[in-house]
Amino acid sequence: MGCGSCGSGSSGKPNGCKSNGGCSSGGCNRMNVHDWLANLPFADPNSSCKIVEVSFNQGSRKEYYRNASLQYFAKGELVTVEGVSGFDVGEVSLSGELVRMQLKKRNLPEDSADIKKILRRSTPTDLEKWQESKGREKEALIRSRAVARQLGLQMKLAEVEIQADGKKATFFYTADDRVDFRELIKIFAGEFRVKVEMRQIGPRQEAGKVGGIGSCGRELCCSTWLTDFKSVNTTAARYQNLSINQAKLSGQCGRLKCCLNYELDTYLDALQHFPNDADVLEVSRGRAFLVKKDIFKNLMWYTLPDSTKQYPLTLKRVQEIKAMNRNGERPDDLQAVEVVSNKPRDVEPEFVDVVGQISLRSLEKTSRRQREKERGNSGRGPGQDRGQGQGRGQGQNQGRGQGQQPAQGRGQGQGREQAEGGQGNNQRPPRQQQQQQRPPQQQRPPQQPGQQPPAGGQSNNQRRNKPPRGPRPPKPEGNA
Repeated sequence: MGCGSCGSGSSGKPNGCKSNGGCSSGGCNRMNVHDWLANLPFADPNSSCKIVEVSFNQGSRKEYYRNASLQYFAKGELVTVEGVSGFDVGEVSLSGELVRMQLKKRNLPEDSADIKKILRRSTPTDLEKWQESKGREKEALIRSRAVARQLGLQMKLAEVEIQADGKKATFFYTADDRVDFRELIKIFAGEFRVKVEMRQIGPRQEAGKVGGIGSCGRELCCSTWLTDFKSVNTTAARYQNLSINQAKLSGQCGRLKCCLNYELDTYLDALQHFPNDADVLEVSRGRAFLVKKDIFKNLMWYTLPDSTKQYPLTLKRVQEIKAMNRNGERPDDLQAVEVVSNKPRDVEPEFVDVVGQISLRSLEKTSRRQREKERGNSGRGPGQDRGQGQGRGQGQNQGRGQGQQPAQGRGQGQGREQAEGGQGNNQRPPRQQQQQQRPPQQQRPPQQPGQQPPAGGQSNNQRRNKPPRGPRPPKPEGNA
């Protein structure tokens, strides 16, 4: 959740934002607190609070330690504190007068003997052992879940926290009923070689340790600032006129959202001006039942049994009807008020006569082309197709002839293209072309067997047995 450059140097001083651990986004620590009394001068510096708040595992757990050496510890600085039969490494999250306010909130006296001491600033040796212990937490969590599943225990292990010196491990778990984990502790102690402590937490604390994004688009309150969890029930949703939808009212922990209590006091104060015994009103049409209360407009909405329409009534009118009912009278009408909304209404479009404004030229053009196409197909006869086929065959035979002139070849090719174009273009009617009369070609007499072919000509056998041509010589460079 913090920036990628956040971290601690060899001396334990935080890097990254260079603000001594006070990240402006609050992402370096899940329970980050801004010390707004840090730069204020005090009349008596000796009376300042000697207790320092230290957070572990990125704000997942916070404890208070006594600063016996009276050293100045910056926010975000790593310190070595007393642990269970050893030492632990944590991050300074708060110091000064705000710590005294937190102690008063938790009913913890400042001179309590249970508060442990800060030993020193973390040395490179302490940090190396701390990093080694942190690297074992993920593997220990996976293994502990497998062991609990093998023993058939109805519990869910949420997090494992190992002390910096590796002598103690705390297992946080959630369970609906009481769990007998005596056998589980023996297996953990023999496999991990640490002192085991099992600590049960609720589903809300588990969601705070895991973290996430709520339906509002922000980080979960339990993972950023909320520490004390109050009970939430559906009555809070009813006071705020919310639909009782379990899927929408539940958070990631599976319980009702804590934010349902945020505005509950405001709604309760506003509802004091509403009559309490006005759920049912007696009118001449029957009984009117209360549907909802609008604290913003001071209206109460009722519905009648013979109609699905909702009638908004003012508080004064409701009190008048209740007074009439107590006297045995029933009013003829509810006298509902008209609710005026500030939202602009959508103007309905008026009827406009558009006859004659639409152009149909594209449809007329398409219909004209279709008629011309049908007319051309009907006017073309079978004789024209045969004539085109004969003309194409004569052109091919003449192209194979001997002594053909280039002009004749071009003319025959153009005739073939015109014949093919006439067949391919079906949209336009065929044009009547005047066929020019060409002189008949002189036919050669049949060749006798053993007779030599005329000069300048070759027989078919000689033409077929002609050896293949060799490669052409390369063209000379430059202009020929």
